[in-house]
Amino acid sequence: MCGKRSKCSFSRLEVILIVCLVLMIAVTMVLLILHFLTKQSNGKQYQLDPLVHGPAESSGDVEQVSGFFKKAGLPLLSPILLAHVYTNLLFILIIDPSEVTANYLLGVGRADCTGPVAEIPLMGYANLDQVGSGLLMRLYSRAFIVADLDGSRRIAFVSADIGMVSQRLRLEVLKKLESKYGKLYRQDNVILSGTHTHSGPGGYFQYTLFWITSKGLIRPSLNAIVNGIVKSIDIAHQNMKRGRLFINRGNVENSQINRSPFSYLENPASERSRYSSNTDKEMVMLKMVDENGQELGLISWFAVHPVSMNNTNHLVNSDNMGYASYLFEQEKNKGMLPGEGSFVAAFASSNLGDVSPNTKGPFCINTGESCNNPQSTCPVGGAKMCMAMGPGNDMFDSTRIIGQNIYLKARDLYEKASQEVTGPLSSAHQWVNMSDVSVELNATHTVKTCKPALGHSFAAGTIDGVGAFNFTQGSIEGDPFWDEIRDQLIGEPSNETKACHKPKPILFSTGEMTQPHPWHPDIVDVQIAAIGSLAIVAVPGEFTTMSGRRLREAVKREFDSHGTPRMDVVIAGLCNVYTHYITTYEEYQVQRYEAASTIYGPHTLSAYIQLYKGLARAIATHTVQDLPRGPEPPVFNIGNMTLLPPLTADRVPVNKTFGDVLQEVRQQYRVREVAEVTFVGANPRNSAENATEHNFLTVERYTSTSDSWHVVRNDASWDTRFYWTKGLLGRSKVTIEWHIPHDTEPGVYRIRYFGHYKKKLSNSHAVFVPFEGTSSVFEITAL
Repeated sequence: MCGKRSKCSFSRLEVILIVCLVLMIAVTMVLLILHFLTKQSNGKQYQLDPLVHGPAESSGDVEQVSGFFKKAGLPLLSPILLAHVYTNLLFILIIDPSEVTANYLLGVGRADCTGPVAEIPLMGYANLDQVGSGLLMRLYSRAFIVADLDGSRRIAFVSADIGMVSQRLRLEVLKKLESKYGKLYRQDNVILSGTHTHSGPGGYFQYTLFWITSKGLIRPSLNAIVNGIVKSIDIAHQNMKRGRLFINRGNVENSQINRSPFSYLENPASERSRYSSNTDKEMVMLKMVDENGQELGLISWFAVHPVSMNNTNHLVNSDNMGYASYLFEQEKNKGMLPGEGSFVAAFASSNLGDVSPNTKGPFCINTGESCNNPQSTCPVGGAKMCMAMGPGNDMFDSTRIIGQNIYLKARDLYEKASQEVTGPLSSAHQWVNMSDVSVELNATHTVKTCKPALGHSFAAGTIDGVGAFNFTQGSIEGDPFWDEIRDQLIGEPSNETKACHKPKPILFSTGEMTQPHPWHPDIVDVQIAAIGSLAIVAVPGEFTTMSGRRLREAVKREFDSHGTPRMDVVIAGLCNVYTHYITTYEEYQVQRYEAASTIYGPHTLSAYIQLYKGLARAIATHTVQDLPRGPEPPVFNIGNMTLLPPLTADRVPVNKTFGDVLQEVRQQYRVREVAEVTFVGANPRNSAENATEHNFLTVERYTSTSDSWHVVRNDASWDTRFYWTKGLLGRSKVTIEWHIPHDTEPGVYRIRYFGHYKKKLSNSHAVFVPFEGTSSVFEITAL
């Protein structure tokens, strides 16, 4: 009996294959019967013919068989050869259908979304001092489109190297897609997910809390991400081809710890006993190939914070998940520079809320002793001294180690992937007012979510990035000093909000703060996309380990109970709109950072489970069209409200021009050393403001046979670093480092720098002028 999402009829291709199979079986049987009857009647001895592996018969036998073949209109080949050919055809069709079948149309695309790399606050740690001043790795948007073979239904999944997807960002992307493609790409079938790097430019939010920490709505930053996402979807759309999907899963070891283990222990022991770890170690990997077996790309979902680069970093980069993408794409796009090549590998976020890559755990940076305690504090210096460390010698090394671990597991899963994903495509989306959701806990108890609010422990930060002042994690009582300052500056939370959020002591009642615009969103996206047996649950925030487990199980049970069993459910994190964290009810009670940042109150998770179950039920029962659309989110007219310093005209030192070398490279280096050169520079924001796509740097190798220079590294390469230092009166300098890899080919090299300077023509008019600089040549020798 057919399930509700099973195929109950045969496609045209399947009918043709079945007919061919029947005909070949019949012809093969007739030929074999004729052959053995002929052999029996003549009593001849047979030996193999070296050309056709058929019998070497007498002339009479040949005439007899040839006559039969002529009457039947068949070629004059031996029956055993024909049987052999037809049997091989049968074997190909039955045993190896990958040669002739495809289940979907697939498209992949990748585009730069880096934006300005200087003077922009980096998004993630909410540290106003952490401002970009250079580039380690470029940021990319990676798009994947899966469509029915007739193109009638489709799903687009995008993983972007950004902190999170903002509501303003999503709305602008969808508006551009609609202007290009009409209703082909919509709210329900486009998922936008951020990797959650904490080293990408901010400034792409419309809610007040976020643009306070980003110094406003920064148009160049927002435009770069919007245009990058749309371009990646364009590339995927233009390159769609028939193909197949395979899924695999496996555990990633030595790459994560739970940074709030005392919160996790609040969950029921019976529930915790079902799991071997207090983090989700499992990686889920979706492999894409075309119908000829050509590799297209992959999406991996794995739960870990991309915070191997800590809050002292000022170089824009995609952190550990981006490094995993870098390694996989470099492997598959042989001979290509980073950002080039057709293979696309996305390492997307999942339920990473309480998961850290800093596997050495928390230590007091002033004494070296452990601070793994419920408040994450040190005896001397308090919470500000408690920091977790990664496995490497420094944050760069830790990023490399964690990223490589993730990449190696993904490669193993990719190579062994054999479980095919088949079935129809469907998607469901709703807008929901998350500040006012009634949740039925059971037949007799109904609770509600709350207006957004942040607790005192929000200001404490985490062991991955500590906060300021004397705030600590685990605060279930307010601080009279800070409460009084809050009341005087922004007003006291209402009694209703206080009661709703208990036991959270409210620091900022953001749901009651509306000037100059609302501080937090009320209207939130919930979304599920189903690709055959794979359900992608797109969540608008950071679910903790146990929250994610509960949500996955609830969605899976809902599919099971409505005739769609054995669904693989994955959580895609940081999707569509950002609403901070989502803890379990039990974790909420102890109010560590993640709980204090669960902005809709203690029943937030229950509300989301109820909402996502509704989406799963609608997909399973084919009633998506009956789902209420929900209240649309607002779009605020923020304009150019920004605290960024204005772009002034660039200037050079006396007797210098832009691109001149201030400090030269050495004449010779060995592998594993660092080649370094400093140039007269200009503000890198000029390049983003000028809407140009270019590299800030290249490393080039001289080829004597052609007397030419060949680019071997660019500014997206892991081993190059681009530092910008702002001076006085419009002057600045740029330092480029190349950390020479151990496998670098000996030879002659040079480093080049590319930039734009702002030239003022009048009080109201300026132009951006491109320039470049080149180091002296240097030689690299082997160790």
